[in-house]
This record gives sequence, C-alpha cells and structure tokens, in this order.
Amino acid sequence: MLFVGINPGIRSAAIGHHFAGYSNRFWKLLVESHLVPEPIDTRDDVRLPEWGFGMTNLVARATPGIDTLRAEEYEAGARILRRKVRRLKPAIVAFVGVTLFRTLFGRRAASPVTLGLQPERFEGSRVFVLPNPSGRNANYSYAEMLASFRSLRQVVFDEQQCSD
Repeated sequence: MLFVGINPGIRSAAIGHHFAGYSNRFWKLLVESHLVPEPIDTRDDVRLPEWGFGMTNLVARATPGIDTLRAEEYEAGARILRRKVRRLKPAIVAFVGVTLFRTLFGRRAASPVTLGLQPERFEGSRVFVLPNPSGRNANYSYAEMLASFRSLRQVVFDEQQCSD
C-alpha cells in the first residue's frame, strides 16, 4: 500500500520525516488502528516498508498549509505520482486527505467525498480516502479518523488474504 499526502509541512521538511507536525495524528492513528504492530513515530517512516507500506507526497515543496500550492504543482505532481504508481503497482493507494482525492479525481471543492474505499482506481490500484490527520483539520473528530484508519486496516487485511 502507498500512502500519499499533498505536500510536506514545514517541520516535516526541516527534520526530513513525513507527518512530523506537532499536532499531526498520523502516527498515532497508524498505531492505534493496528496497521503497524508496534508503537512508531515520524522518525520511523523509513520502517514502513517492513509492513508493506510506502509513503510519498503529491507535491514536494514544503508549505505551512496547502493554500500557496499552485495548479501547475498539482498537475506536475499528478504526472509523477501516476508514473510512480504504475512502476510500484501497490494494491492500494491511500490518499491522506479529501482535498487530495478531489484534486486528483477532478471533483469540485464542495462535492461530498465519503471516507474509505472508493469505486475509482488510480493507475490500476484500489483507492482509499483517509481524513487529513493534521491538528488543523476540524472536519473530522479523532474517533472518525481512527474509524477510517481501522477500516483501511481491514481492507489491507482482506487484500493480503486474497493474495495468499
């Protein structure tokens, strides 16, 4: 499975690890959902392949938020991401954030998106939408975020059972 974020935040860029913002709950959600078998944090992002996971961003440029990203950065990032997914062939691409999903699938900003497994495919991979775990995301409670990560764990488990 490949986790895809929009772009790194300032702290992530400064320390060289994904989802490193002080209020970011990604790692806590990963652990509490049992997607990984032991407690890990942002410094352990290099260990994700041990559990069959990869991580990347759509846009490489670090920003404090996504409001300064330009349309051409999204377009260039989408081309790169499509090539990456075609090369790696993950069973599942987990888009971390509804905005990222809307952007890549041409949905209007106000269009509703249900968290979880989507009917669409991305370069042949199944698509799963997770809520953005940033502390600035007030659209979802922690309980809703955790439920989404647990749902992803079930999809990953089912995928593994099918491939065995």
